[in-house]
Amino acid sequence: MKALREFLRHSGPGRWGLALAGTLVMLAVLAPWISPADPAAQHLALRLAAPNAAHWMGTDELGRDILTRVLFGARVSLFVGFSVVMGAGLAGLGIGALAGYCGGWFDRLVNVILINAFLSFPGILLAIAFAAFLGPGIGKVILSLIITGWAGYARLARAQVLQAKEMEYVLAARSLGASPARILLRHLLPNILPPVLVQATIAMAGAILAESTLSFLGVGVLAPTPSWGAMLNDARSHLFDAPHMVLFPALAVMAAVLAFNLLGDALRDWLDPRMRSYLIITSLAR
Repeated sequence: MKALREFLRHSGPGRWGLALAGTLVMLAVLAPWISPADPAAQHLALRLAAPNAAHWMGTDELGRDILTRVLFGARVSLFVGFSVVMGAGLAGLGIGALAGYCGGWFDRLVNVILINAFLSFPGILLAIAFAAFLGPGIGKVILSLIITGWAGYARLARAQVLQAKEMEYVLAARSLGASPARILLRHLLPNILPPVLVQATIAMAGAILAESTLSFLGVGVLAPTPSWGAMLNDARSHLFDAPHMVLFPALAVMAAVLAFNLLGDALRDWLDPRMRSYLIITSLAR
């Protein structure tokens, strides 16, 4: 907690990013209790209503309350983001750490063939291809994004392990008879987690954006489950007669991506000793 207080006290972008991300998470968790309506309830008599006292963000082409659907869409986007980051992060961390520590043919197989093969294609195109092959649905979206996202974590973990395994504490543990599994789990992994944490925070924004893209293209979350991308897709034909249908889901996507990008950039600067000293000095000089 002391480290977190120091980080928030000296990092302005970190404060803003954490506050915005925390607000989004809180709204998503409390959506069933604070939303003014049922996200799937249709009221055709109120279709395409502009923002008013009863519907703060207006209604869509089926008369559904946009504020409610934005709140429930936050639940979907954050759930997909956290699931993808956890799944891809754990898979990439395990594969990359093993490749970097074992070396030899296994390292060449993972690095030269698997990682390079996945990173040679644009991630979003691979995700669209896998999502189209697997079919729509929130579980299949998560699986598609995990399959296309693990390689970045694996390359980072491999590079960190290659550097850390030659350090003195690893050599000392090996000379004392520690097993490879113990060295990996007790000595290497705790010391390579900070850069992986930074990448995971920034990747959270990418996962939210990817889920919105897949849902916008119709290969993501199935209707009538609210999704920011699907809401933007529904709003395409009403861009001029009901611009609020585009505005509020787009602002929600922007806020989520901005929050995690700010937080990731702030963590990256804070975990760099030189940048941390600079941030502390500039903060104290104000």
